[in-house]
Amino acid sequence: MAFDLPDLPYDYDALEPHIDEQTMRIHHDKHHAGYTQKLNNALEGHDDLQDRSIEELLTDIDSLPSDIRTPVRQNGGGFYNHRLFWNIMSPDGGGTPNGVLATAIDDQFGSFEDFQEQFADTATGQFGSGWGWLVAGSDGALSLTSTPNQDSTLMDGQTPILGVDVWEHAYYLNYQNERGSYVDAWWNVVDWDAVGRNYENVASA
Repeated sequence: MAFDLPDLPYDYDALEPHIDEQTMRIHHDKHHAGYTQKLNNALEGHDDLQDRSIEELLTDIDSLPSDIRTPVRQNGGGFYNHRLFWNIMSPDGGGTPNGVLATAIDDQFGSFEDFQEQFADTATGQFGSGWGWLVAGSDGALSLTSTPNQDSTLMDGQTPILGVDVWEHAYYLNYQNERGSYVDAWWNVVDWDAVGRNYENVASA
């Protein structure tokens, strides 16, 4: 198969009390695993495409054969989005960014607190299922956006460095319909060192 389900970089219960163990098990072992399997199914018989990275597939989504474009968009997006999501969280997360990312956030949004407020508004304002994103350009410029369903910002030429899943399966067991409360709690597990590395990789490309 072209893609393997990545392991979580921490235990299922490591993000408690902010994200509970049962949610993490269902989210990773069922949802992410499902996207991975369906992505591989879509690519069966397309040996040339199986050699591409997920970033290459999503960035050039319009070049894919029409019969697999939608399943790759949906499931490839789900595979990529979740892989990033797990890796920008940590049981030792929270706090504030530092270094060049902190400077870039202050320059773009005025302050970290203003950034948090605007990011939360973007994420909670996404109608229906989707994601809230902080994306970076090769010039280091930051911006906020949201995407529906499992769409990837890569399809719009934007590289995500931080994202929050606002599908109900990401939070409903603990927070029910309180999406805002989930996002508020989620800040406590954001790994700013990882986000900073993501930013530097984009800005230095």
